[in-house]
Amino acid sequence: MKQSIKGIFTAVVVFFAFSQAEAQVTFKPGIRAGLNLSHFSKGDGYNYNYYEDLYYPYNTNNDGDFSSKPGFYIGFIGELKLTKYYTLQPEILYSNQGSKVSRGPGRDATLDVSYLSVGIVNKFTFNKFNINLGPTVDVQVDSNFDTDNDLDLAFQIGAGYNFTKNLGLEARVKRGVIPVLDYSSNHDNVVFSVGLSYVFDLK
Repeated sequence: MKQSIKGIFTAVVVFFAFSQAEAQVTFKPGIRAGLNLSHFSKGDGYNYNYYEDLYYPYNTNNDGDFSSKPGFYIGFIGELKLTKYYTLQPEILYSNQGSKVSRGPGRDATLDVSYLSVGIVNKFTFNKFNINLGPTVDVQVDSNFDTDNDLDLAFQIGAGYNFTKNLGLEARVKRGVIPVLDYSSNHDNVVFSVGLSYVFDLK
């Protein structure tokens, strides 16, 4: 068992050492922007929430209660390319999220919540394709309803395609772990995003 672990560790070290030998460490600043489709996750049980001076019931076992709403994200990134295959990418984004919610027939509402999102993305690149994943810390900056928490911790995973060495297309899924609504059930942020990124060459 110890020999197997040692062998795997040695292979990983050799792989990254070989990758490092083929690529110089570079840093490029850039921007990301695109579309969010977000909703709140389902909870358990039958609850009451307060919104626009009206109490309304929503049954979280009903799939029609929470549905996706469009939003957007925009912000800055830093692309720190450490090897041919691996890039560390810090990000600071403004992210508009939320959910549509049913208050009964003809009484739907849109719940908006926006965050300043600070993330660290690990990007693994294979030719023009990449896989990216990492954590984010989201600090609430605005909402049109009373949230239970001003802070969210989330994890995101996605994939991308580089049209050029500067311009790329990315799609991600982000899931929060701290409830944005927490009455007798927990409702977390769920966000699907798709957009473009562009990095600038430094001379």
